[in-house]
Amino acid sequence: MRSFRFGFSLGNHLTPAALAETVRTAETYGYDRAVTVDHLGVNRSSPFLALLAAGNAGPRLRLGTYVLNNGFWNASILAREVATLSRLTEGRVELGIGAGVVKSEFDGAGIPFAPFRQRLDRLAATLDELDRLFALETDLTRPPLLLGGTSDRLLRLAAERADTVSFSGWVQVPGQPAGTLGIIPAEHADERVGLFRAAAGDRLPAIEHDVFVLDVRVTDDRQAEAEAVAAEEPFLTAEQALESPFILIGTVEEIADQVLRHRERYGFTSFTVQRPFMEAFGPVIELVRKAEGATS
Repeated sequence: MRSFRFGFSLGNHLTPAALAETVRTAETYGYDRAVTVDHLGVNRSSPFLALLAAGNAGPRLRLGTYVLNNGFWNASILAREVATLSRLTEGRVELGIGAGVVKSEFDGAGIPFAPFRQRLDRLAATLDELDRLFALETDLTRPPLLLGGTSDRLLRLAAERADTVSFSGWVQVPGQPAGTLGIIPAEHADERVGLFRAAAGDRLPAIEHDVFVLDVRVTDDRQAEAEAVAAEEPFLTAEQALESPFILIGTVEEIADQVLRHRERYGFTSFTVQRPFMEAFGPVIELVRKAEGATS
């Protein structure tokens, strides 16, 4: 069975000192990977520049895009950026890329927002071009590839091409207007993971399973906190909040147990948390690794 890896998103830092402090704190907890998102706006961080700064501040960390919006990038320009970052960080880069889902960002940038099928086709074409361009390089290969989401087509593409599949916690709520998202309950996660495993076939053992954790709540009262989550998420019950792999609720010990159980149930060995939860989740890492060592 794969060993665990733990990642955190960098968030948007306004000073080098703040970013460096975040990275040092993450290394103290034992995180393995710093990742950046790819959103537009003057208050948003550039994914590649932020990763370069993080790599300089934390020489032990792997560095990943989580994930790039394929609609914002030309494949040739993207290959240049990825290659440059890989060289300057001595090969610590992991390339996460997706089709893009936030229509308002496309609209704001004047980029056409194509139907999902066309965006997936363009993503597959970008992967082909990246493979071609990196094959021309003599000093490096294309970094490990992360693909993720919830749709059938994207999961099948990940099963065919990815080194890591990342299961997103959001899904379009059936019967609701487009763009109405809800957190995926456990039974839906079972179905999504099952679809991916069937599609991966012989490749399955080689593909790392990552989960994007949307919320971490350290508490002595799991039920009360789950009810608070349900009050904020109208399409999720408290019972579903307690079981969903995308929400972690409880004491540090209880959350560590959830992480271990999610590996057994779903095969998740990579857990990535959002920046606001990096410190809350940090103490869990040591407990999980102790438990992992005791059973290895």
